[in-house]
Amino acid sequence: MKHIPRKRFGQHFLSDHGIIDAIVDEINPQAGDPMVEIGPGLAALTQPLVERLGHLTVIELDRDLASRLRSHTQLTVVESDVLRVDFTDLAARVASLPSTRARTTHAPMLRVVGNLPYNISTPILFHLLEHVHVIEDQHFMLQKEVIDRMVAKPSTAAYGRLSVMLQWRYAMQDVLFVPPQSFEPPPRVDSAVVRMVPRAAPTPINPKLLQELVQVAFSQRRKLLRHTLGAWLTQRNFAGEFNVQRRAEEVPVEEFVALAQTA
Repeated sequence: MKHIPRKRFGQHFLSDHGIIDAIVDEINPQAGDPMVEIGPGLAALTQPLVERLGHLTVIELDRDLASRLRSHTQLTVVESDVLRVDFTDLAARVASLPSTRARTTHAPMLRVVGNLPYNISTPILFHLLEHVHVIEDQHFMLQKEVIDRMVAKPSTAAYGRLSVMLQWRYAMQDVLFVPPQSFEPPPRVDSAVVRMVPRAAPTPINPKLLQELVQVAFSQRRKLLRHTLGAWLTQRNFAGEFNVQRRAEEVPVEEFVALAQTA
């Protein structure tokens, strides 16, 4: 029976084989890689991945699709909302698989891939940020506008909270444009694929503090920071130096991170 895409899950299924091949090439899966795919759907990306990997763990919320996927002998299916998945625990479980054990003698870092539901893509990215210590890399298809924000440079319209929070922890690259006609049904937006590689030696900070100060800074992005972040720093009795006579979009990631170390 043909699966009808469900709007509540934000389902748009990849159908362009040329794009699928290009995505797999960007991921470059190797036999035995401890990989997890989020939202495998109709397995358009899943099948070429598992052919190279030998085994793949997938996370699928739709119970009908999860049932279909369980018939594939090379897949481990986690039927769950991805926002409820403990990726640190999942990394340990993937490490226990025979195909992974044969490849390495130490606990492997997860490689995470997926065509993320556009309606919850940002919450998923922040959820994974909490488990970045067990992740080797991430390749996601997202709304092009979201990826533009992720990789944006300071003093641009796209630069904001998402840019700062992710660039602190990842090196990121927009690697592939994906037009709407590559999906069934076609979304109303352009898509792209982003590569996210955790930084080997990130500046040690309290992520929740960075998130709070960045949220305050960009809460009124057209105003000078003295109206927003300046007041927040005063409330915290901040005694250091930070130029609040500029807008949030003018502040580089490094300065926000340095502030989070001392605020």
